[in-house]
Amino acid sequence: MESFEELLVRAEAAHGHLCAGQILGVRMALLGLAHLGIADPRGADRKRLVTFVEIDRCATDAIALVTGCRLGKRALKFRDWGKMAATFADLDTGRAIRLVALETSRDLARQRYPHIESKSQQQMLAYRELADADLFTGQWVRVHIDSADLPGYRGQRITCPLCGEGVNFGRFAEVAGRRLCLSCARPELRYWSPAAPASGEAG
Repeated sequence: MESFEELLVRAEAAHGHLCAGQILGVRMALLGLAHLGIADPRGADRKRLVTFVEIDRCATDAIALVTGCRLGKRALKFRDWGKMAATFADLDTGRAIRLVALETSRDLARQRYPHIESKSQQQMLAYRELADADLFTGQWVRVHIDSADLPGYRGQRITCPLCGEGVNFGRFAEVAGRRLCLSCARPELRYWSPAAPASGEAG
């Protein structure tokens, strides 16, 4: 695997800028991999790892880059909990570790670089240097991953009888004897609602 600095360069290129969150994400991913003994997550070990991220911020892009876990590969799982945390699960051994960024790391960054006004710059410098124990807390955990949620799973595909859209991986609900997509079965949970087309647009 590349060095820490090389990974930061790649993270910056992939994300569009380098920030404290990117640095934290690279460090978090490297620490998780080290705990699991996974040395080549994007190569020889690429089928061993599933990563759960708990926030949709900069760190998540860095974690995906270092681990090689992607949503499209079904190896990156997103839980919208608003926490700077990630769980790294080794499919070969069944071991998993959950790492959480410590709130106190911001204070440590301020104490280390009081002469720098920008909090972001303080954190970017400090997060490169602080010990892992000053940045993260870790806990060994058990993670149940259903076989239908594993990378490479090819499940049944249905067509929703109401909207006509295809549904993969069993993401449907039985309603009155019919298999409906989740947005038809529970329209109150939709993140979208129908809208009229703008003037001149096709409907």
